[in-house]
Amino acid sequence: MKRIVYTFFLTLFACLSTHAIEVTKLTCNMQEGFVVVNESPRLGWMMKSNKNDTRQTAYEIEIRTNGTNCAQPPVWSSGKIRSAQSQHLSCADAPLSSTIGLNYLWRVRVWDETDRPSAWSTESTFRYAPQALDKGTWIGAITRKAARLPEGRKFHGSELNKPETKALWEAVDTLAKKSIYLRNSFRTDKQILEATAHVCGLGHYEFSLNGTKVGDGEFTPLWSDYDKTVYYNTYDVTRLLQRGENVAGVLLGNGFYNVQGGRYRKLQISFGAPTLLFKLEVNYTDGTREVIASGADWKYDFSPITFNCIYGGEDYDARCEQRGWDRPGFDDSRWRKVVVQEAPKGELRPQLAAPVRIMERYGVTKVTKLTPTQIQDACKSTKRTVDPSALVLDMGQNLAGFPEIKVSGKRGQKITLLVAEALTDEGAANQRQTGRQHFYEYTLKGDGVETWHPRFSYYGFRYIQVEGAVMKDAKNPNHLPVLHHIQSCFIYNSARKLATFETSNPLFNAAHRLIEKAVRSNMQSVFTDCPHREKLGWLEQAHLNGPGLFYNYDLTGFIPQMMQNMADAQHSNGAMPTTAPEYVIFEGPGMDIFAESPEWGNSLVMLPFMYEAAYGDDSLIKKYYQSMRRYVDYLTTRADSSIVSFGLGDWYDYGNFRAGFSRNTPVPLVATAHYYQAINCLIQAAQKVGNRYDEAHYTQLAQQVKHDFNRRFFDVNTNQYGSGSQCSNALPLFLNMTDSATTPKVLANLIKDVEEHGNRLTTGDVGNRYLFQTLARNGKHELLYKMFNHEDAPGYGFQLKFGATTLTEQWDPRQGSSWNHFMMGQVDEWFFNSLVGVQSVASAPGCQHLEIRPQPVGDLTFVKSTVETLYGPVTIHWTRKSKAFTIHLTVPVNCTASVYLPGESQARQVGSGQHQFTNHQL
Repeated sequence: MKRIVYTFFLTLFACLSTHAIEVTKLTCNMQEGFVVVNESPRLGWMMKSNKNDTRQTAYEIEIRTNGTNCAQPPVWSSGKIRSAQSQHLSCADAPLSSTIGLNYLWRVRVWDETDRPSAWSTESTFRYAPQALDKGTWIGAITRKAARLPEGRKFHGSELNKPETKALWEAVDTLAKKSIYLRNSFRTDKQILEATAHVCGLGHYEFSLNGTKVGDGEFTPLWSDYDKTVYYNTYDVTRLLQRGENVAGVLLGNGFYNVQGGRYRKLQISFGAPTLLFKLEVNYTDGTREVIASGADWKYDFSPITFNCIYGGEDYDARCEQRGWDRPGFDDSRWRKVVVQEAPKGELRPQLAAPVRIMERYGVTKVTKLTPTQIQDACKSTKRTVDPSALVLDMGQNLAGFPEIKVSGKRGQKITLLVAEALTDEGAANQRQTGRQHFYEYTLKGDGVETWHPRFSYYGFRYIQVEGAVMKDAKNPNHLPVLHHIQSCFIYNSARKLATFETSNPLFNAAHRLIEKAVRSNMQSVFTDCPHREKLGWLEQAHLNGPGLFYNYDLTGFIPQMMQNMADAQHSNGAMPTTAPEYVIFEGPGMDIFAESPEWGNSLVMLPFMYEAAYGDDSLIKKYYQSMRRYVDYLTTRADSSIVSFGLGDWYDYGNFRAGFSRNTPVPLVATAHYYQAINCLIQAAQKVGNRYDEAHYTQLAQQVKHDFNRRFFDVNTNQYGSGSQCSNALPLFLNMTDSATTPKVLANLIKDVEEHGNRLTTGDVGNRYLFQTLARNGKHELLYKMFNHEDAPGYGFQLKFGATTLTEQWDPRQGSSWNHFMMGQVDEWFFNSLVGVQSVASAPGCQHLEIRPQPVGDLTFVKSTVETLYGPVTIHWTRKSKAFTIHLTVPVNCTASVYLPGESQARQVGSGQHQFTNHQL
């Protein structure tokens, strides 16, 4: 009998356990893993369950310090809190200290709708930013004063060719350009509880402990305006330390901190010579603590990197390697004492965004040996001497990164790697449109098979031109080095990809991939315009592609850091430049037009609202409210009778001309519309922060601007705005600047223009989103389908037919320019919010409640997608067969959704779990 009862309770327990919520993912400030915080952390978690309509009704959080265990009383316990909230949980009431110098560990358990508790989650870790890090000592090889580095951000374009400019940079001490090793030996003779390293090496660094590289980031720390902000990285290095002697080693390169040229450079700027700030906090189990910091006792020597420039490339002489330089036992008696340097002017801040990493690798798809005639012709077309040994490798994918080689040969032999995204007519690597000369040189040490890739420079390329080597197993009469293996290393910001997208239309699938590869190529420290000739953080693409970006990538850390960069770039008069960080100030004849433009500056006011919609977090709106207001006030000073008349307008619009400056749409119309857009964002922000005066003031201003905009640009006889172009009419429709009587007429004119152009667009970088979304919001999905489902220019299909593997700068890539921009990628928003149908709800930001509105248009027979929210993945798979539409849907635990099937106006309300609905009335 006892055995029967025991079995019964085991079975009952198993059933109850199966139905309980499981906590699956813990975050601090929406970040996973080891998180550094400046203020009281905000905690969050995901959950899963194997049954429908599961929701959280209560939670309990425990926080303890490292060194204690779960059996001991925690530092703080929330107790059981009745709440469905599972994101942005404040710990303001917890007795946490930023001076304790230890990691905090936390865990959570939750109760479901039947008040059944989950098991405790696994623990996660956060740590407060270090105290007094800004009081530390910066070290390197030479001070800025001794280096004679020029001041200012004017060194670009024609300025670089002026004799006085050349003289300034030629007078710089060459020591200021050198890549250096730094090392420090120290001892730890007690049992270690935890060890945390805080590192800032400028422009970029690689950090190792006892010969092991710490972290897997490339180009760390991420870029900033070093006069305003300097980012540092924090690492848990407990497992890398050993009893006895330890060695910290740091390799430094130039990055954007110290752009001095030597080959191709877009600009020249220097905030100082390469420099290091280092602090290692070691806590022992006996309660004592030790700090190892950068100081005058460190030593340095030159690294094997003999040239490095973020624009020009990198050279490496393996003969200069010093084996064991970053390990215990190395003899550094010949090394030099470091120089204590001036600290950068910027405020030290922990890096919020994920690091850049090597994320993908691509191998060779085709090898071409250039003939003597081709080489002779290529010497002229490329303006360089092409070696007779030249091989051109097609790596199959255009990307941002660098090559990695495995090579063997004699000591002192040299290999040159020239990278490019296009080929000349002769078949050689062509950098004419993307900045030349950029290349990598590797000098062999002659020690078996040697492996190398650049550390401090990258480029946008598909092709690698190899000079001075032969491929493995090839004939080698000249005894050149043998290339055993070569790959393209695709580097980009390691922010997680959140979404998948697949349809029955191969062109749409390929277009999505085209955009993804271009976004990733340009998602580096900042969103760059291109990965080769500029690498600058042009701002407009962030908000104009914003919804698509938020669907696809985890931007919880990237956007706050971008906002900091924009706030740093904002001028004292409130003006917002077109790039952030602002490494170059565009001024002078022909260049000042690029200095500022409302369509670019509006990222400052748009991104905080997109961030709130995606994550339910309004902290960026509140933090940058004053910056947003200063920007709107600045635009007001530039307005004449409410009309703003400067800027780039609908950049790179389409017509029977080479794209560039806006040709189809008046610049003042586009600029003023974005001025109006910024005012309306500010009104919402004023409501958010409770500033009633500002709310009333800017509401009145918006009404005046709208009135003056219509008086200036609307033709009552034709019901057209501006030139009647697609951008001219789409912008006021999208921004609700039309009245109820004229809206249908303007919309009809917009549709007519699209149809008269053969169902083709004429918009560019700026106008695309407003055209696409105006049509989508007015139910014109069939027209959108026709606009995208073809292989003609302008369109994504034409770029694919052309052979592009990343989205190109111009709608027609034959016109030249870059073949790796993502500014035209706004169709991704339509893919997800319309074809897939996942939409956030304005009244409930953060995606805890969603609307699902799929649009089965054209000849689509299915769409499959997954979009991960803070609460978990939303999966949608709909099919269409005959007149039946069926959708399979998964909603995360603790979430709800309103599902609108095609042809139905009444929503089906669902909770978490898996659901299936069919509509037979299509």
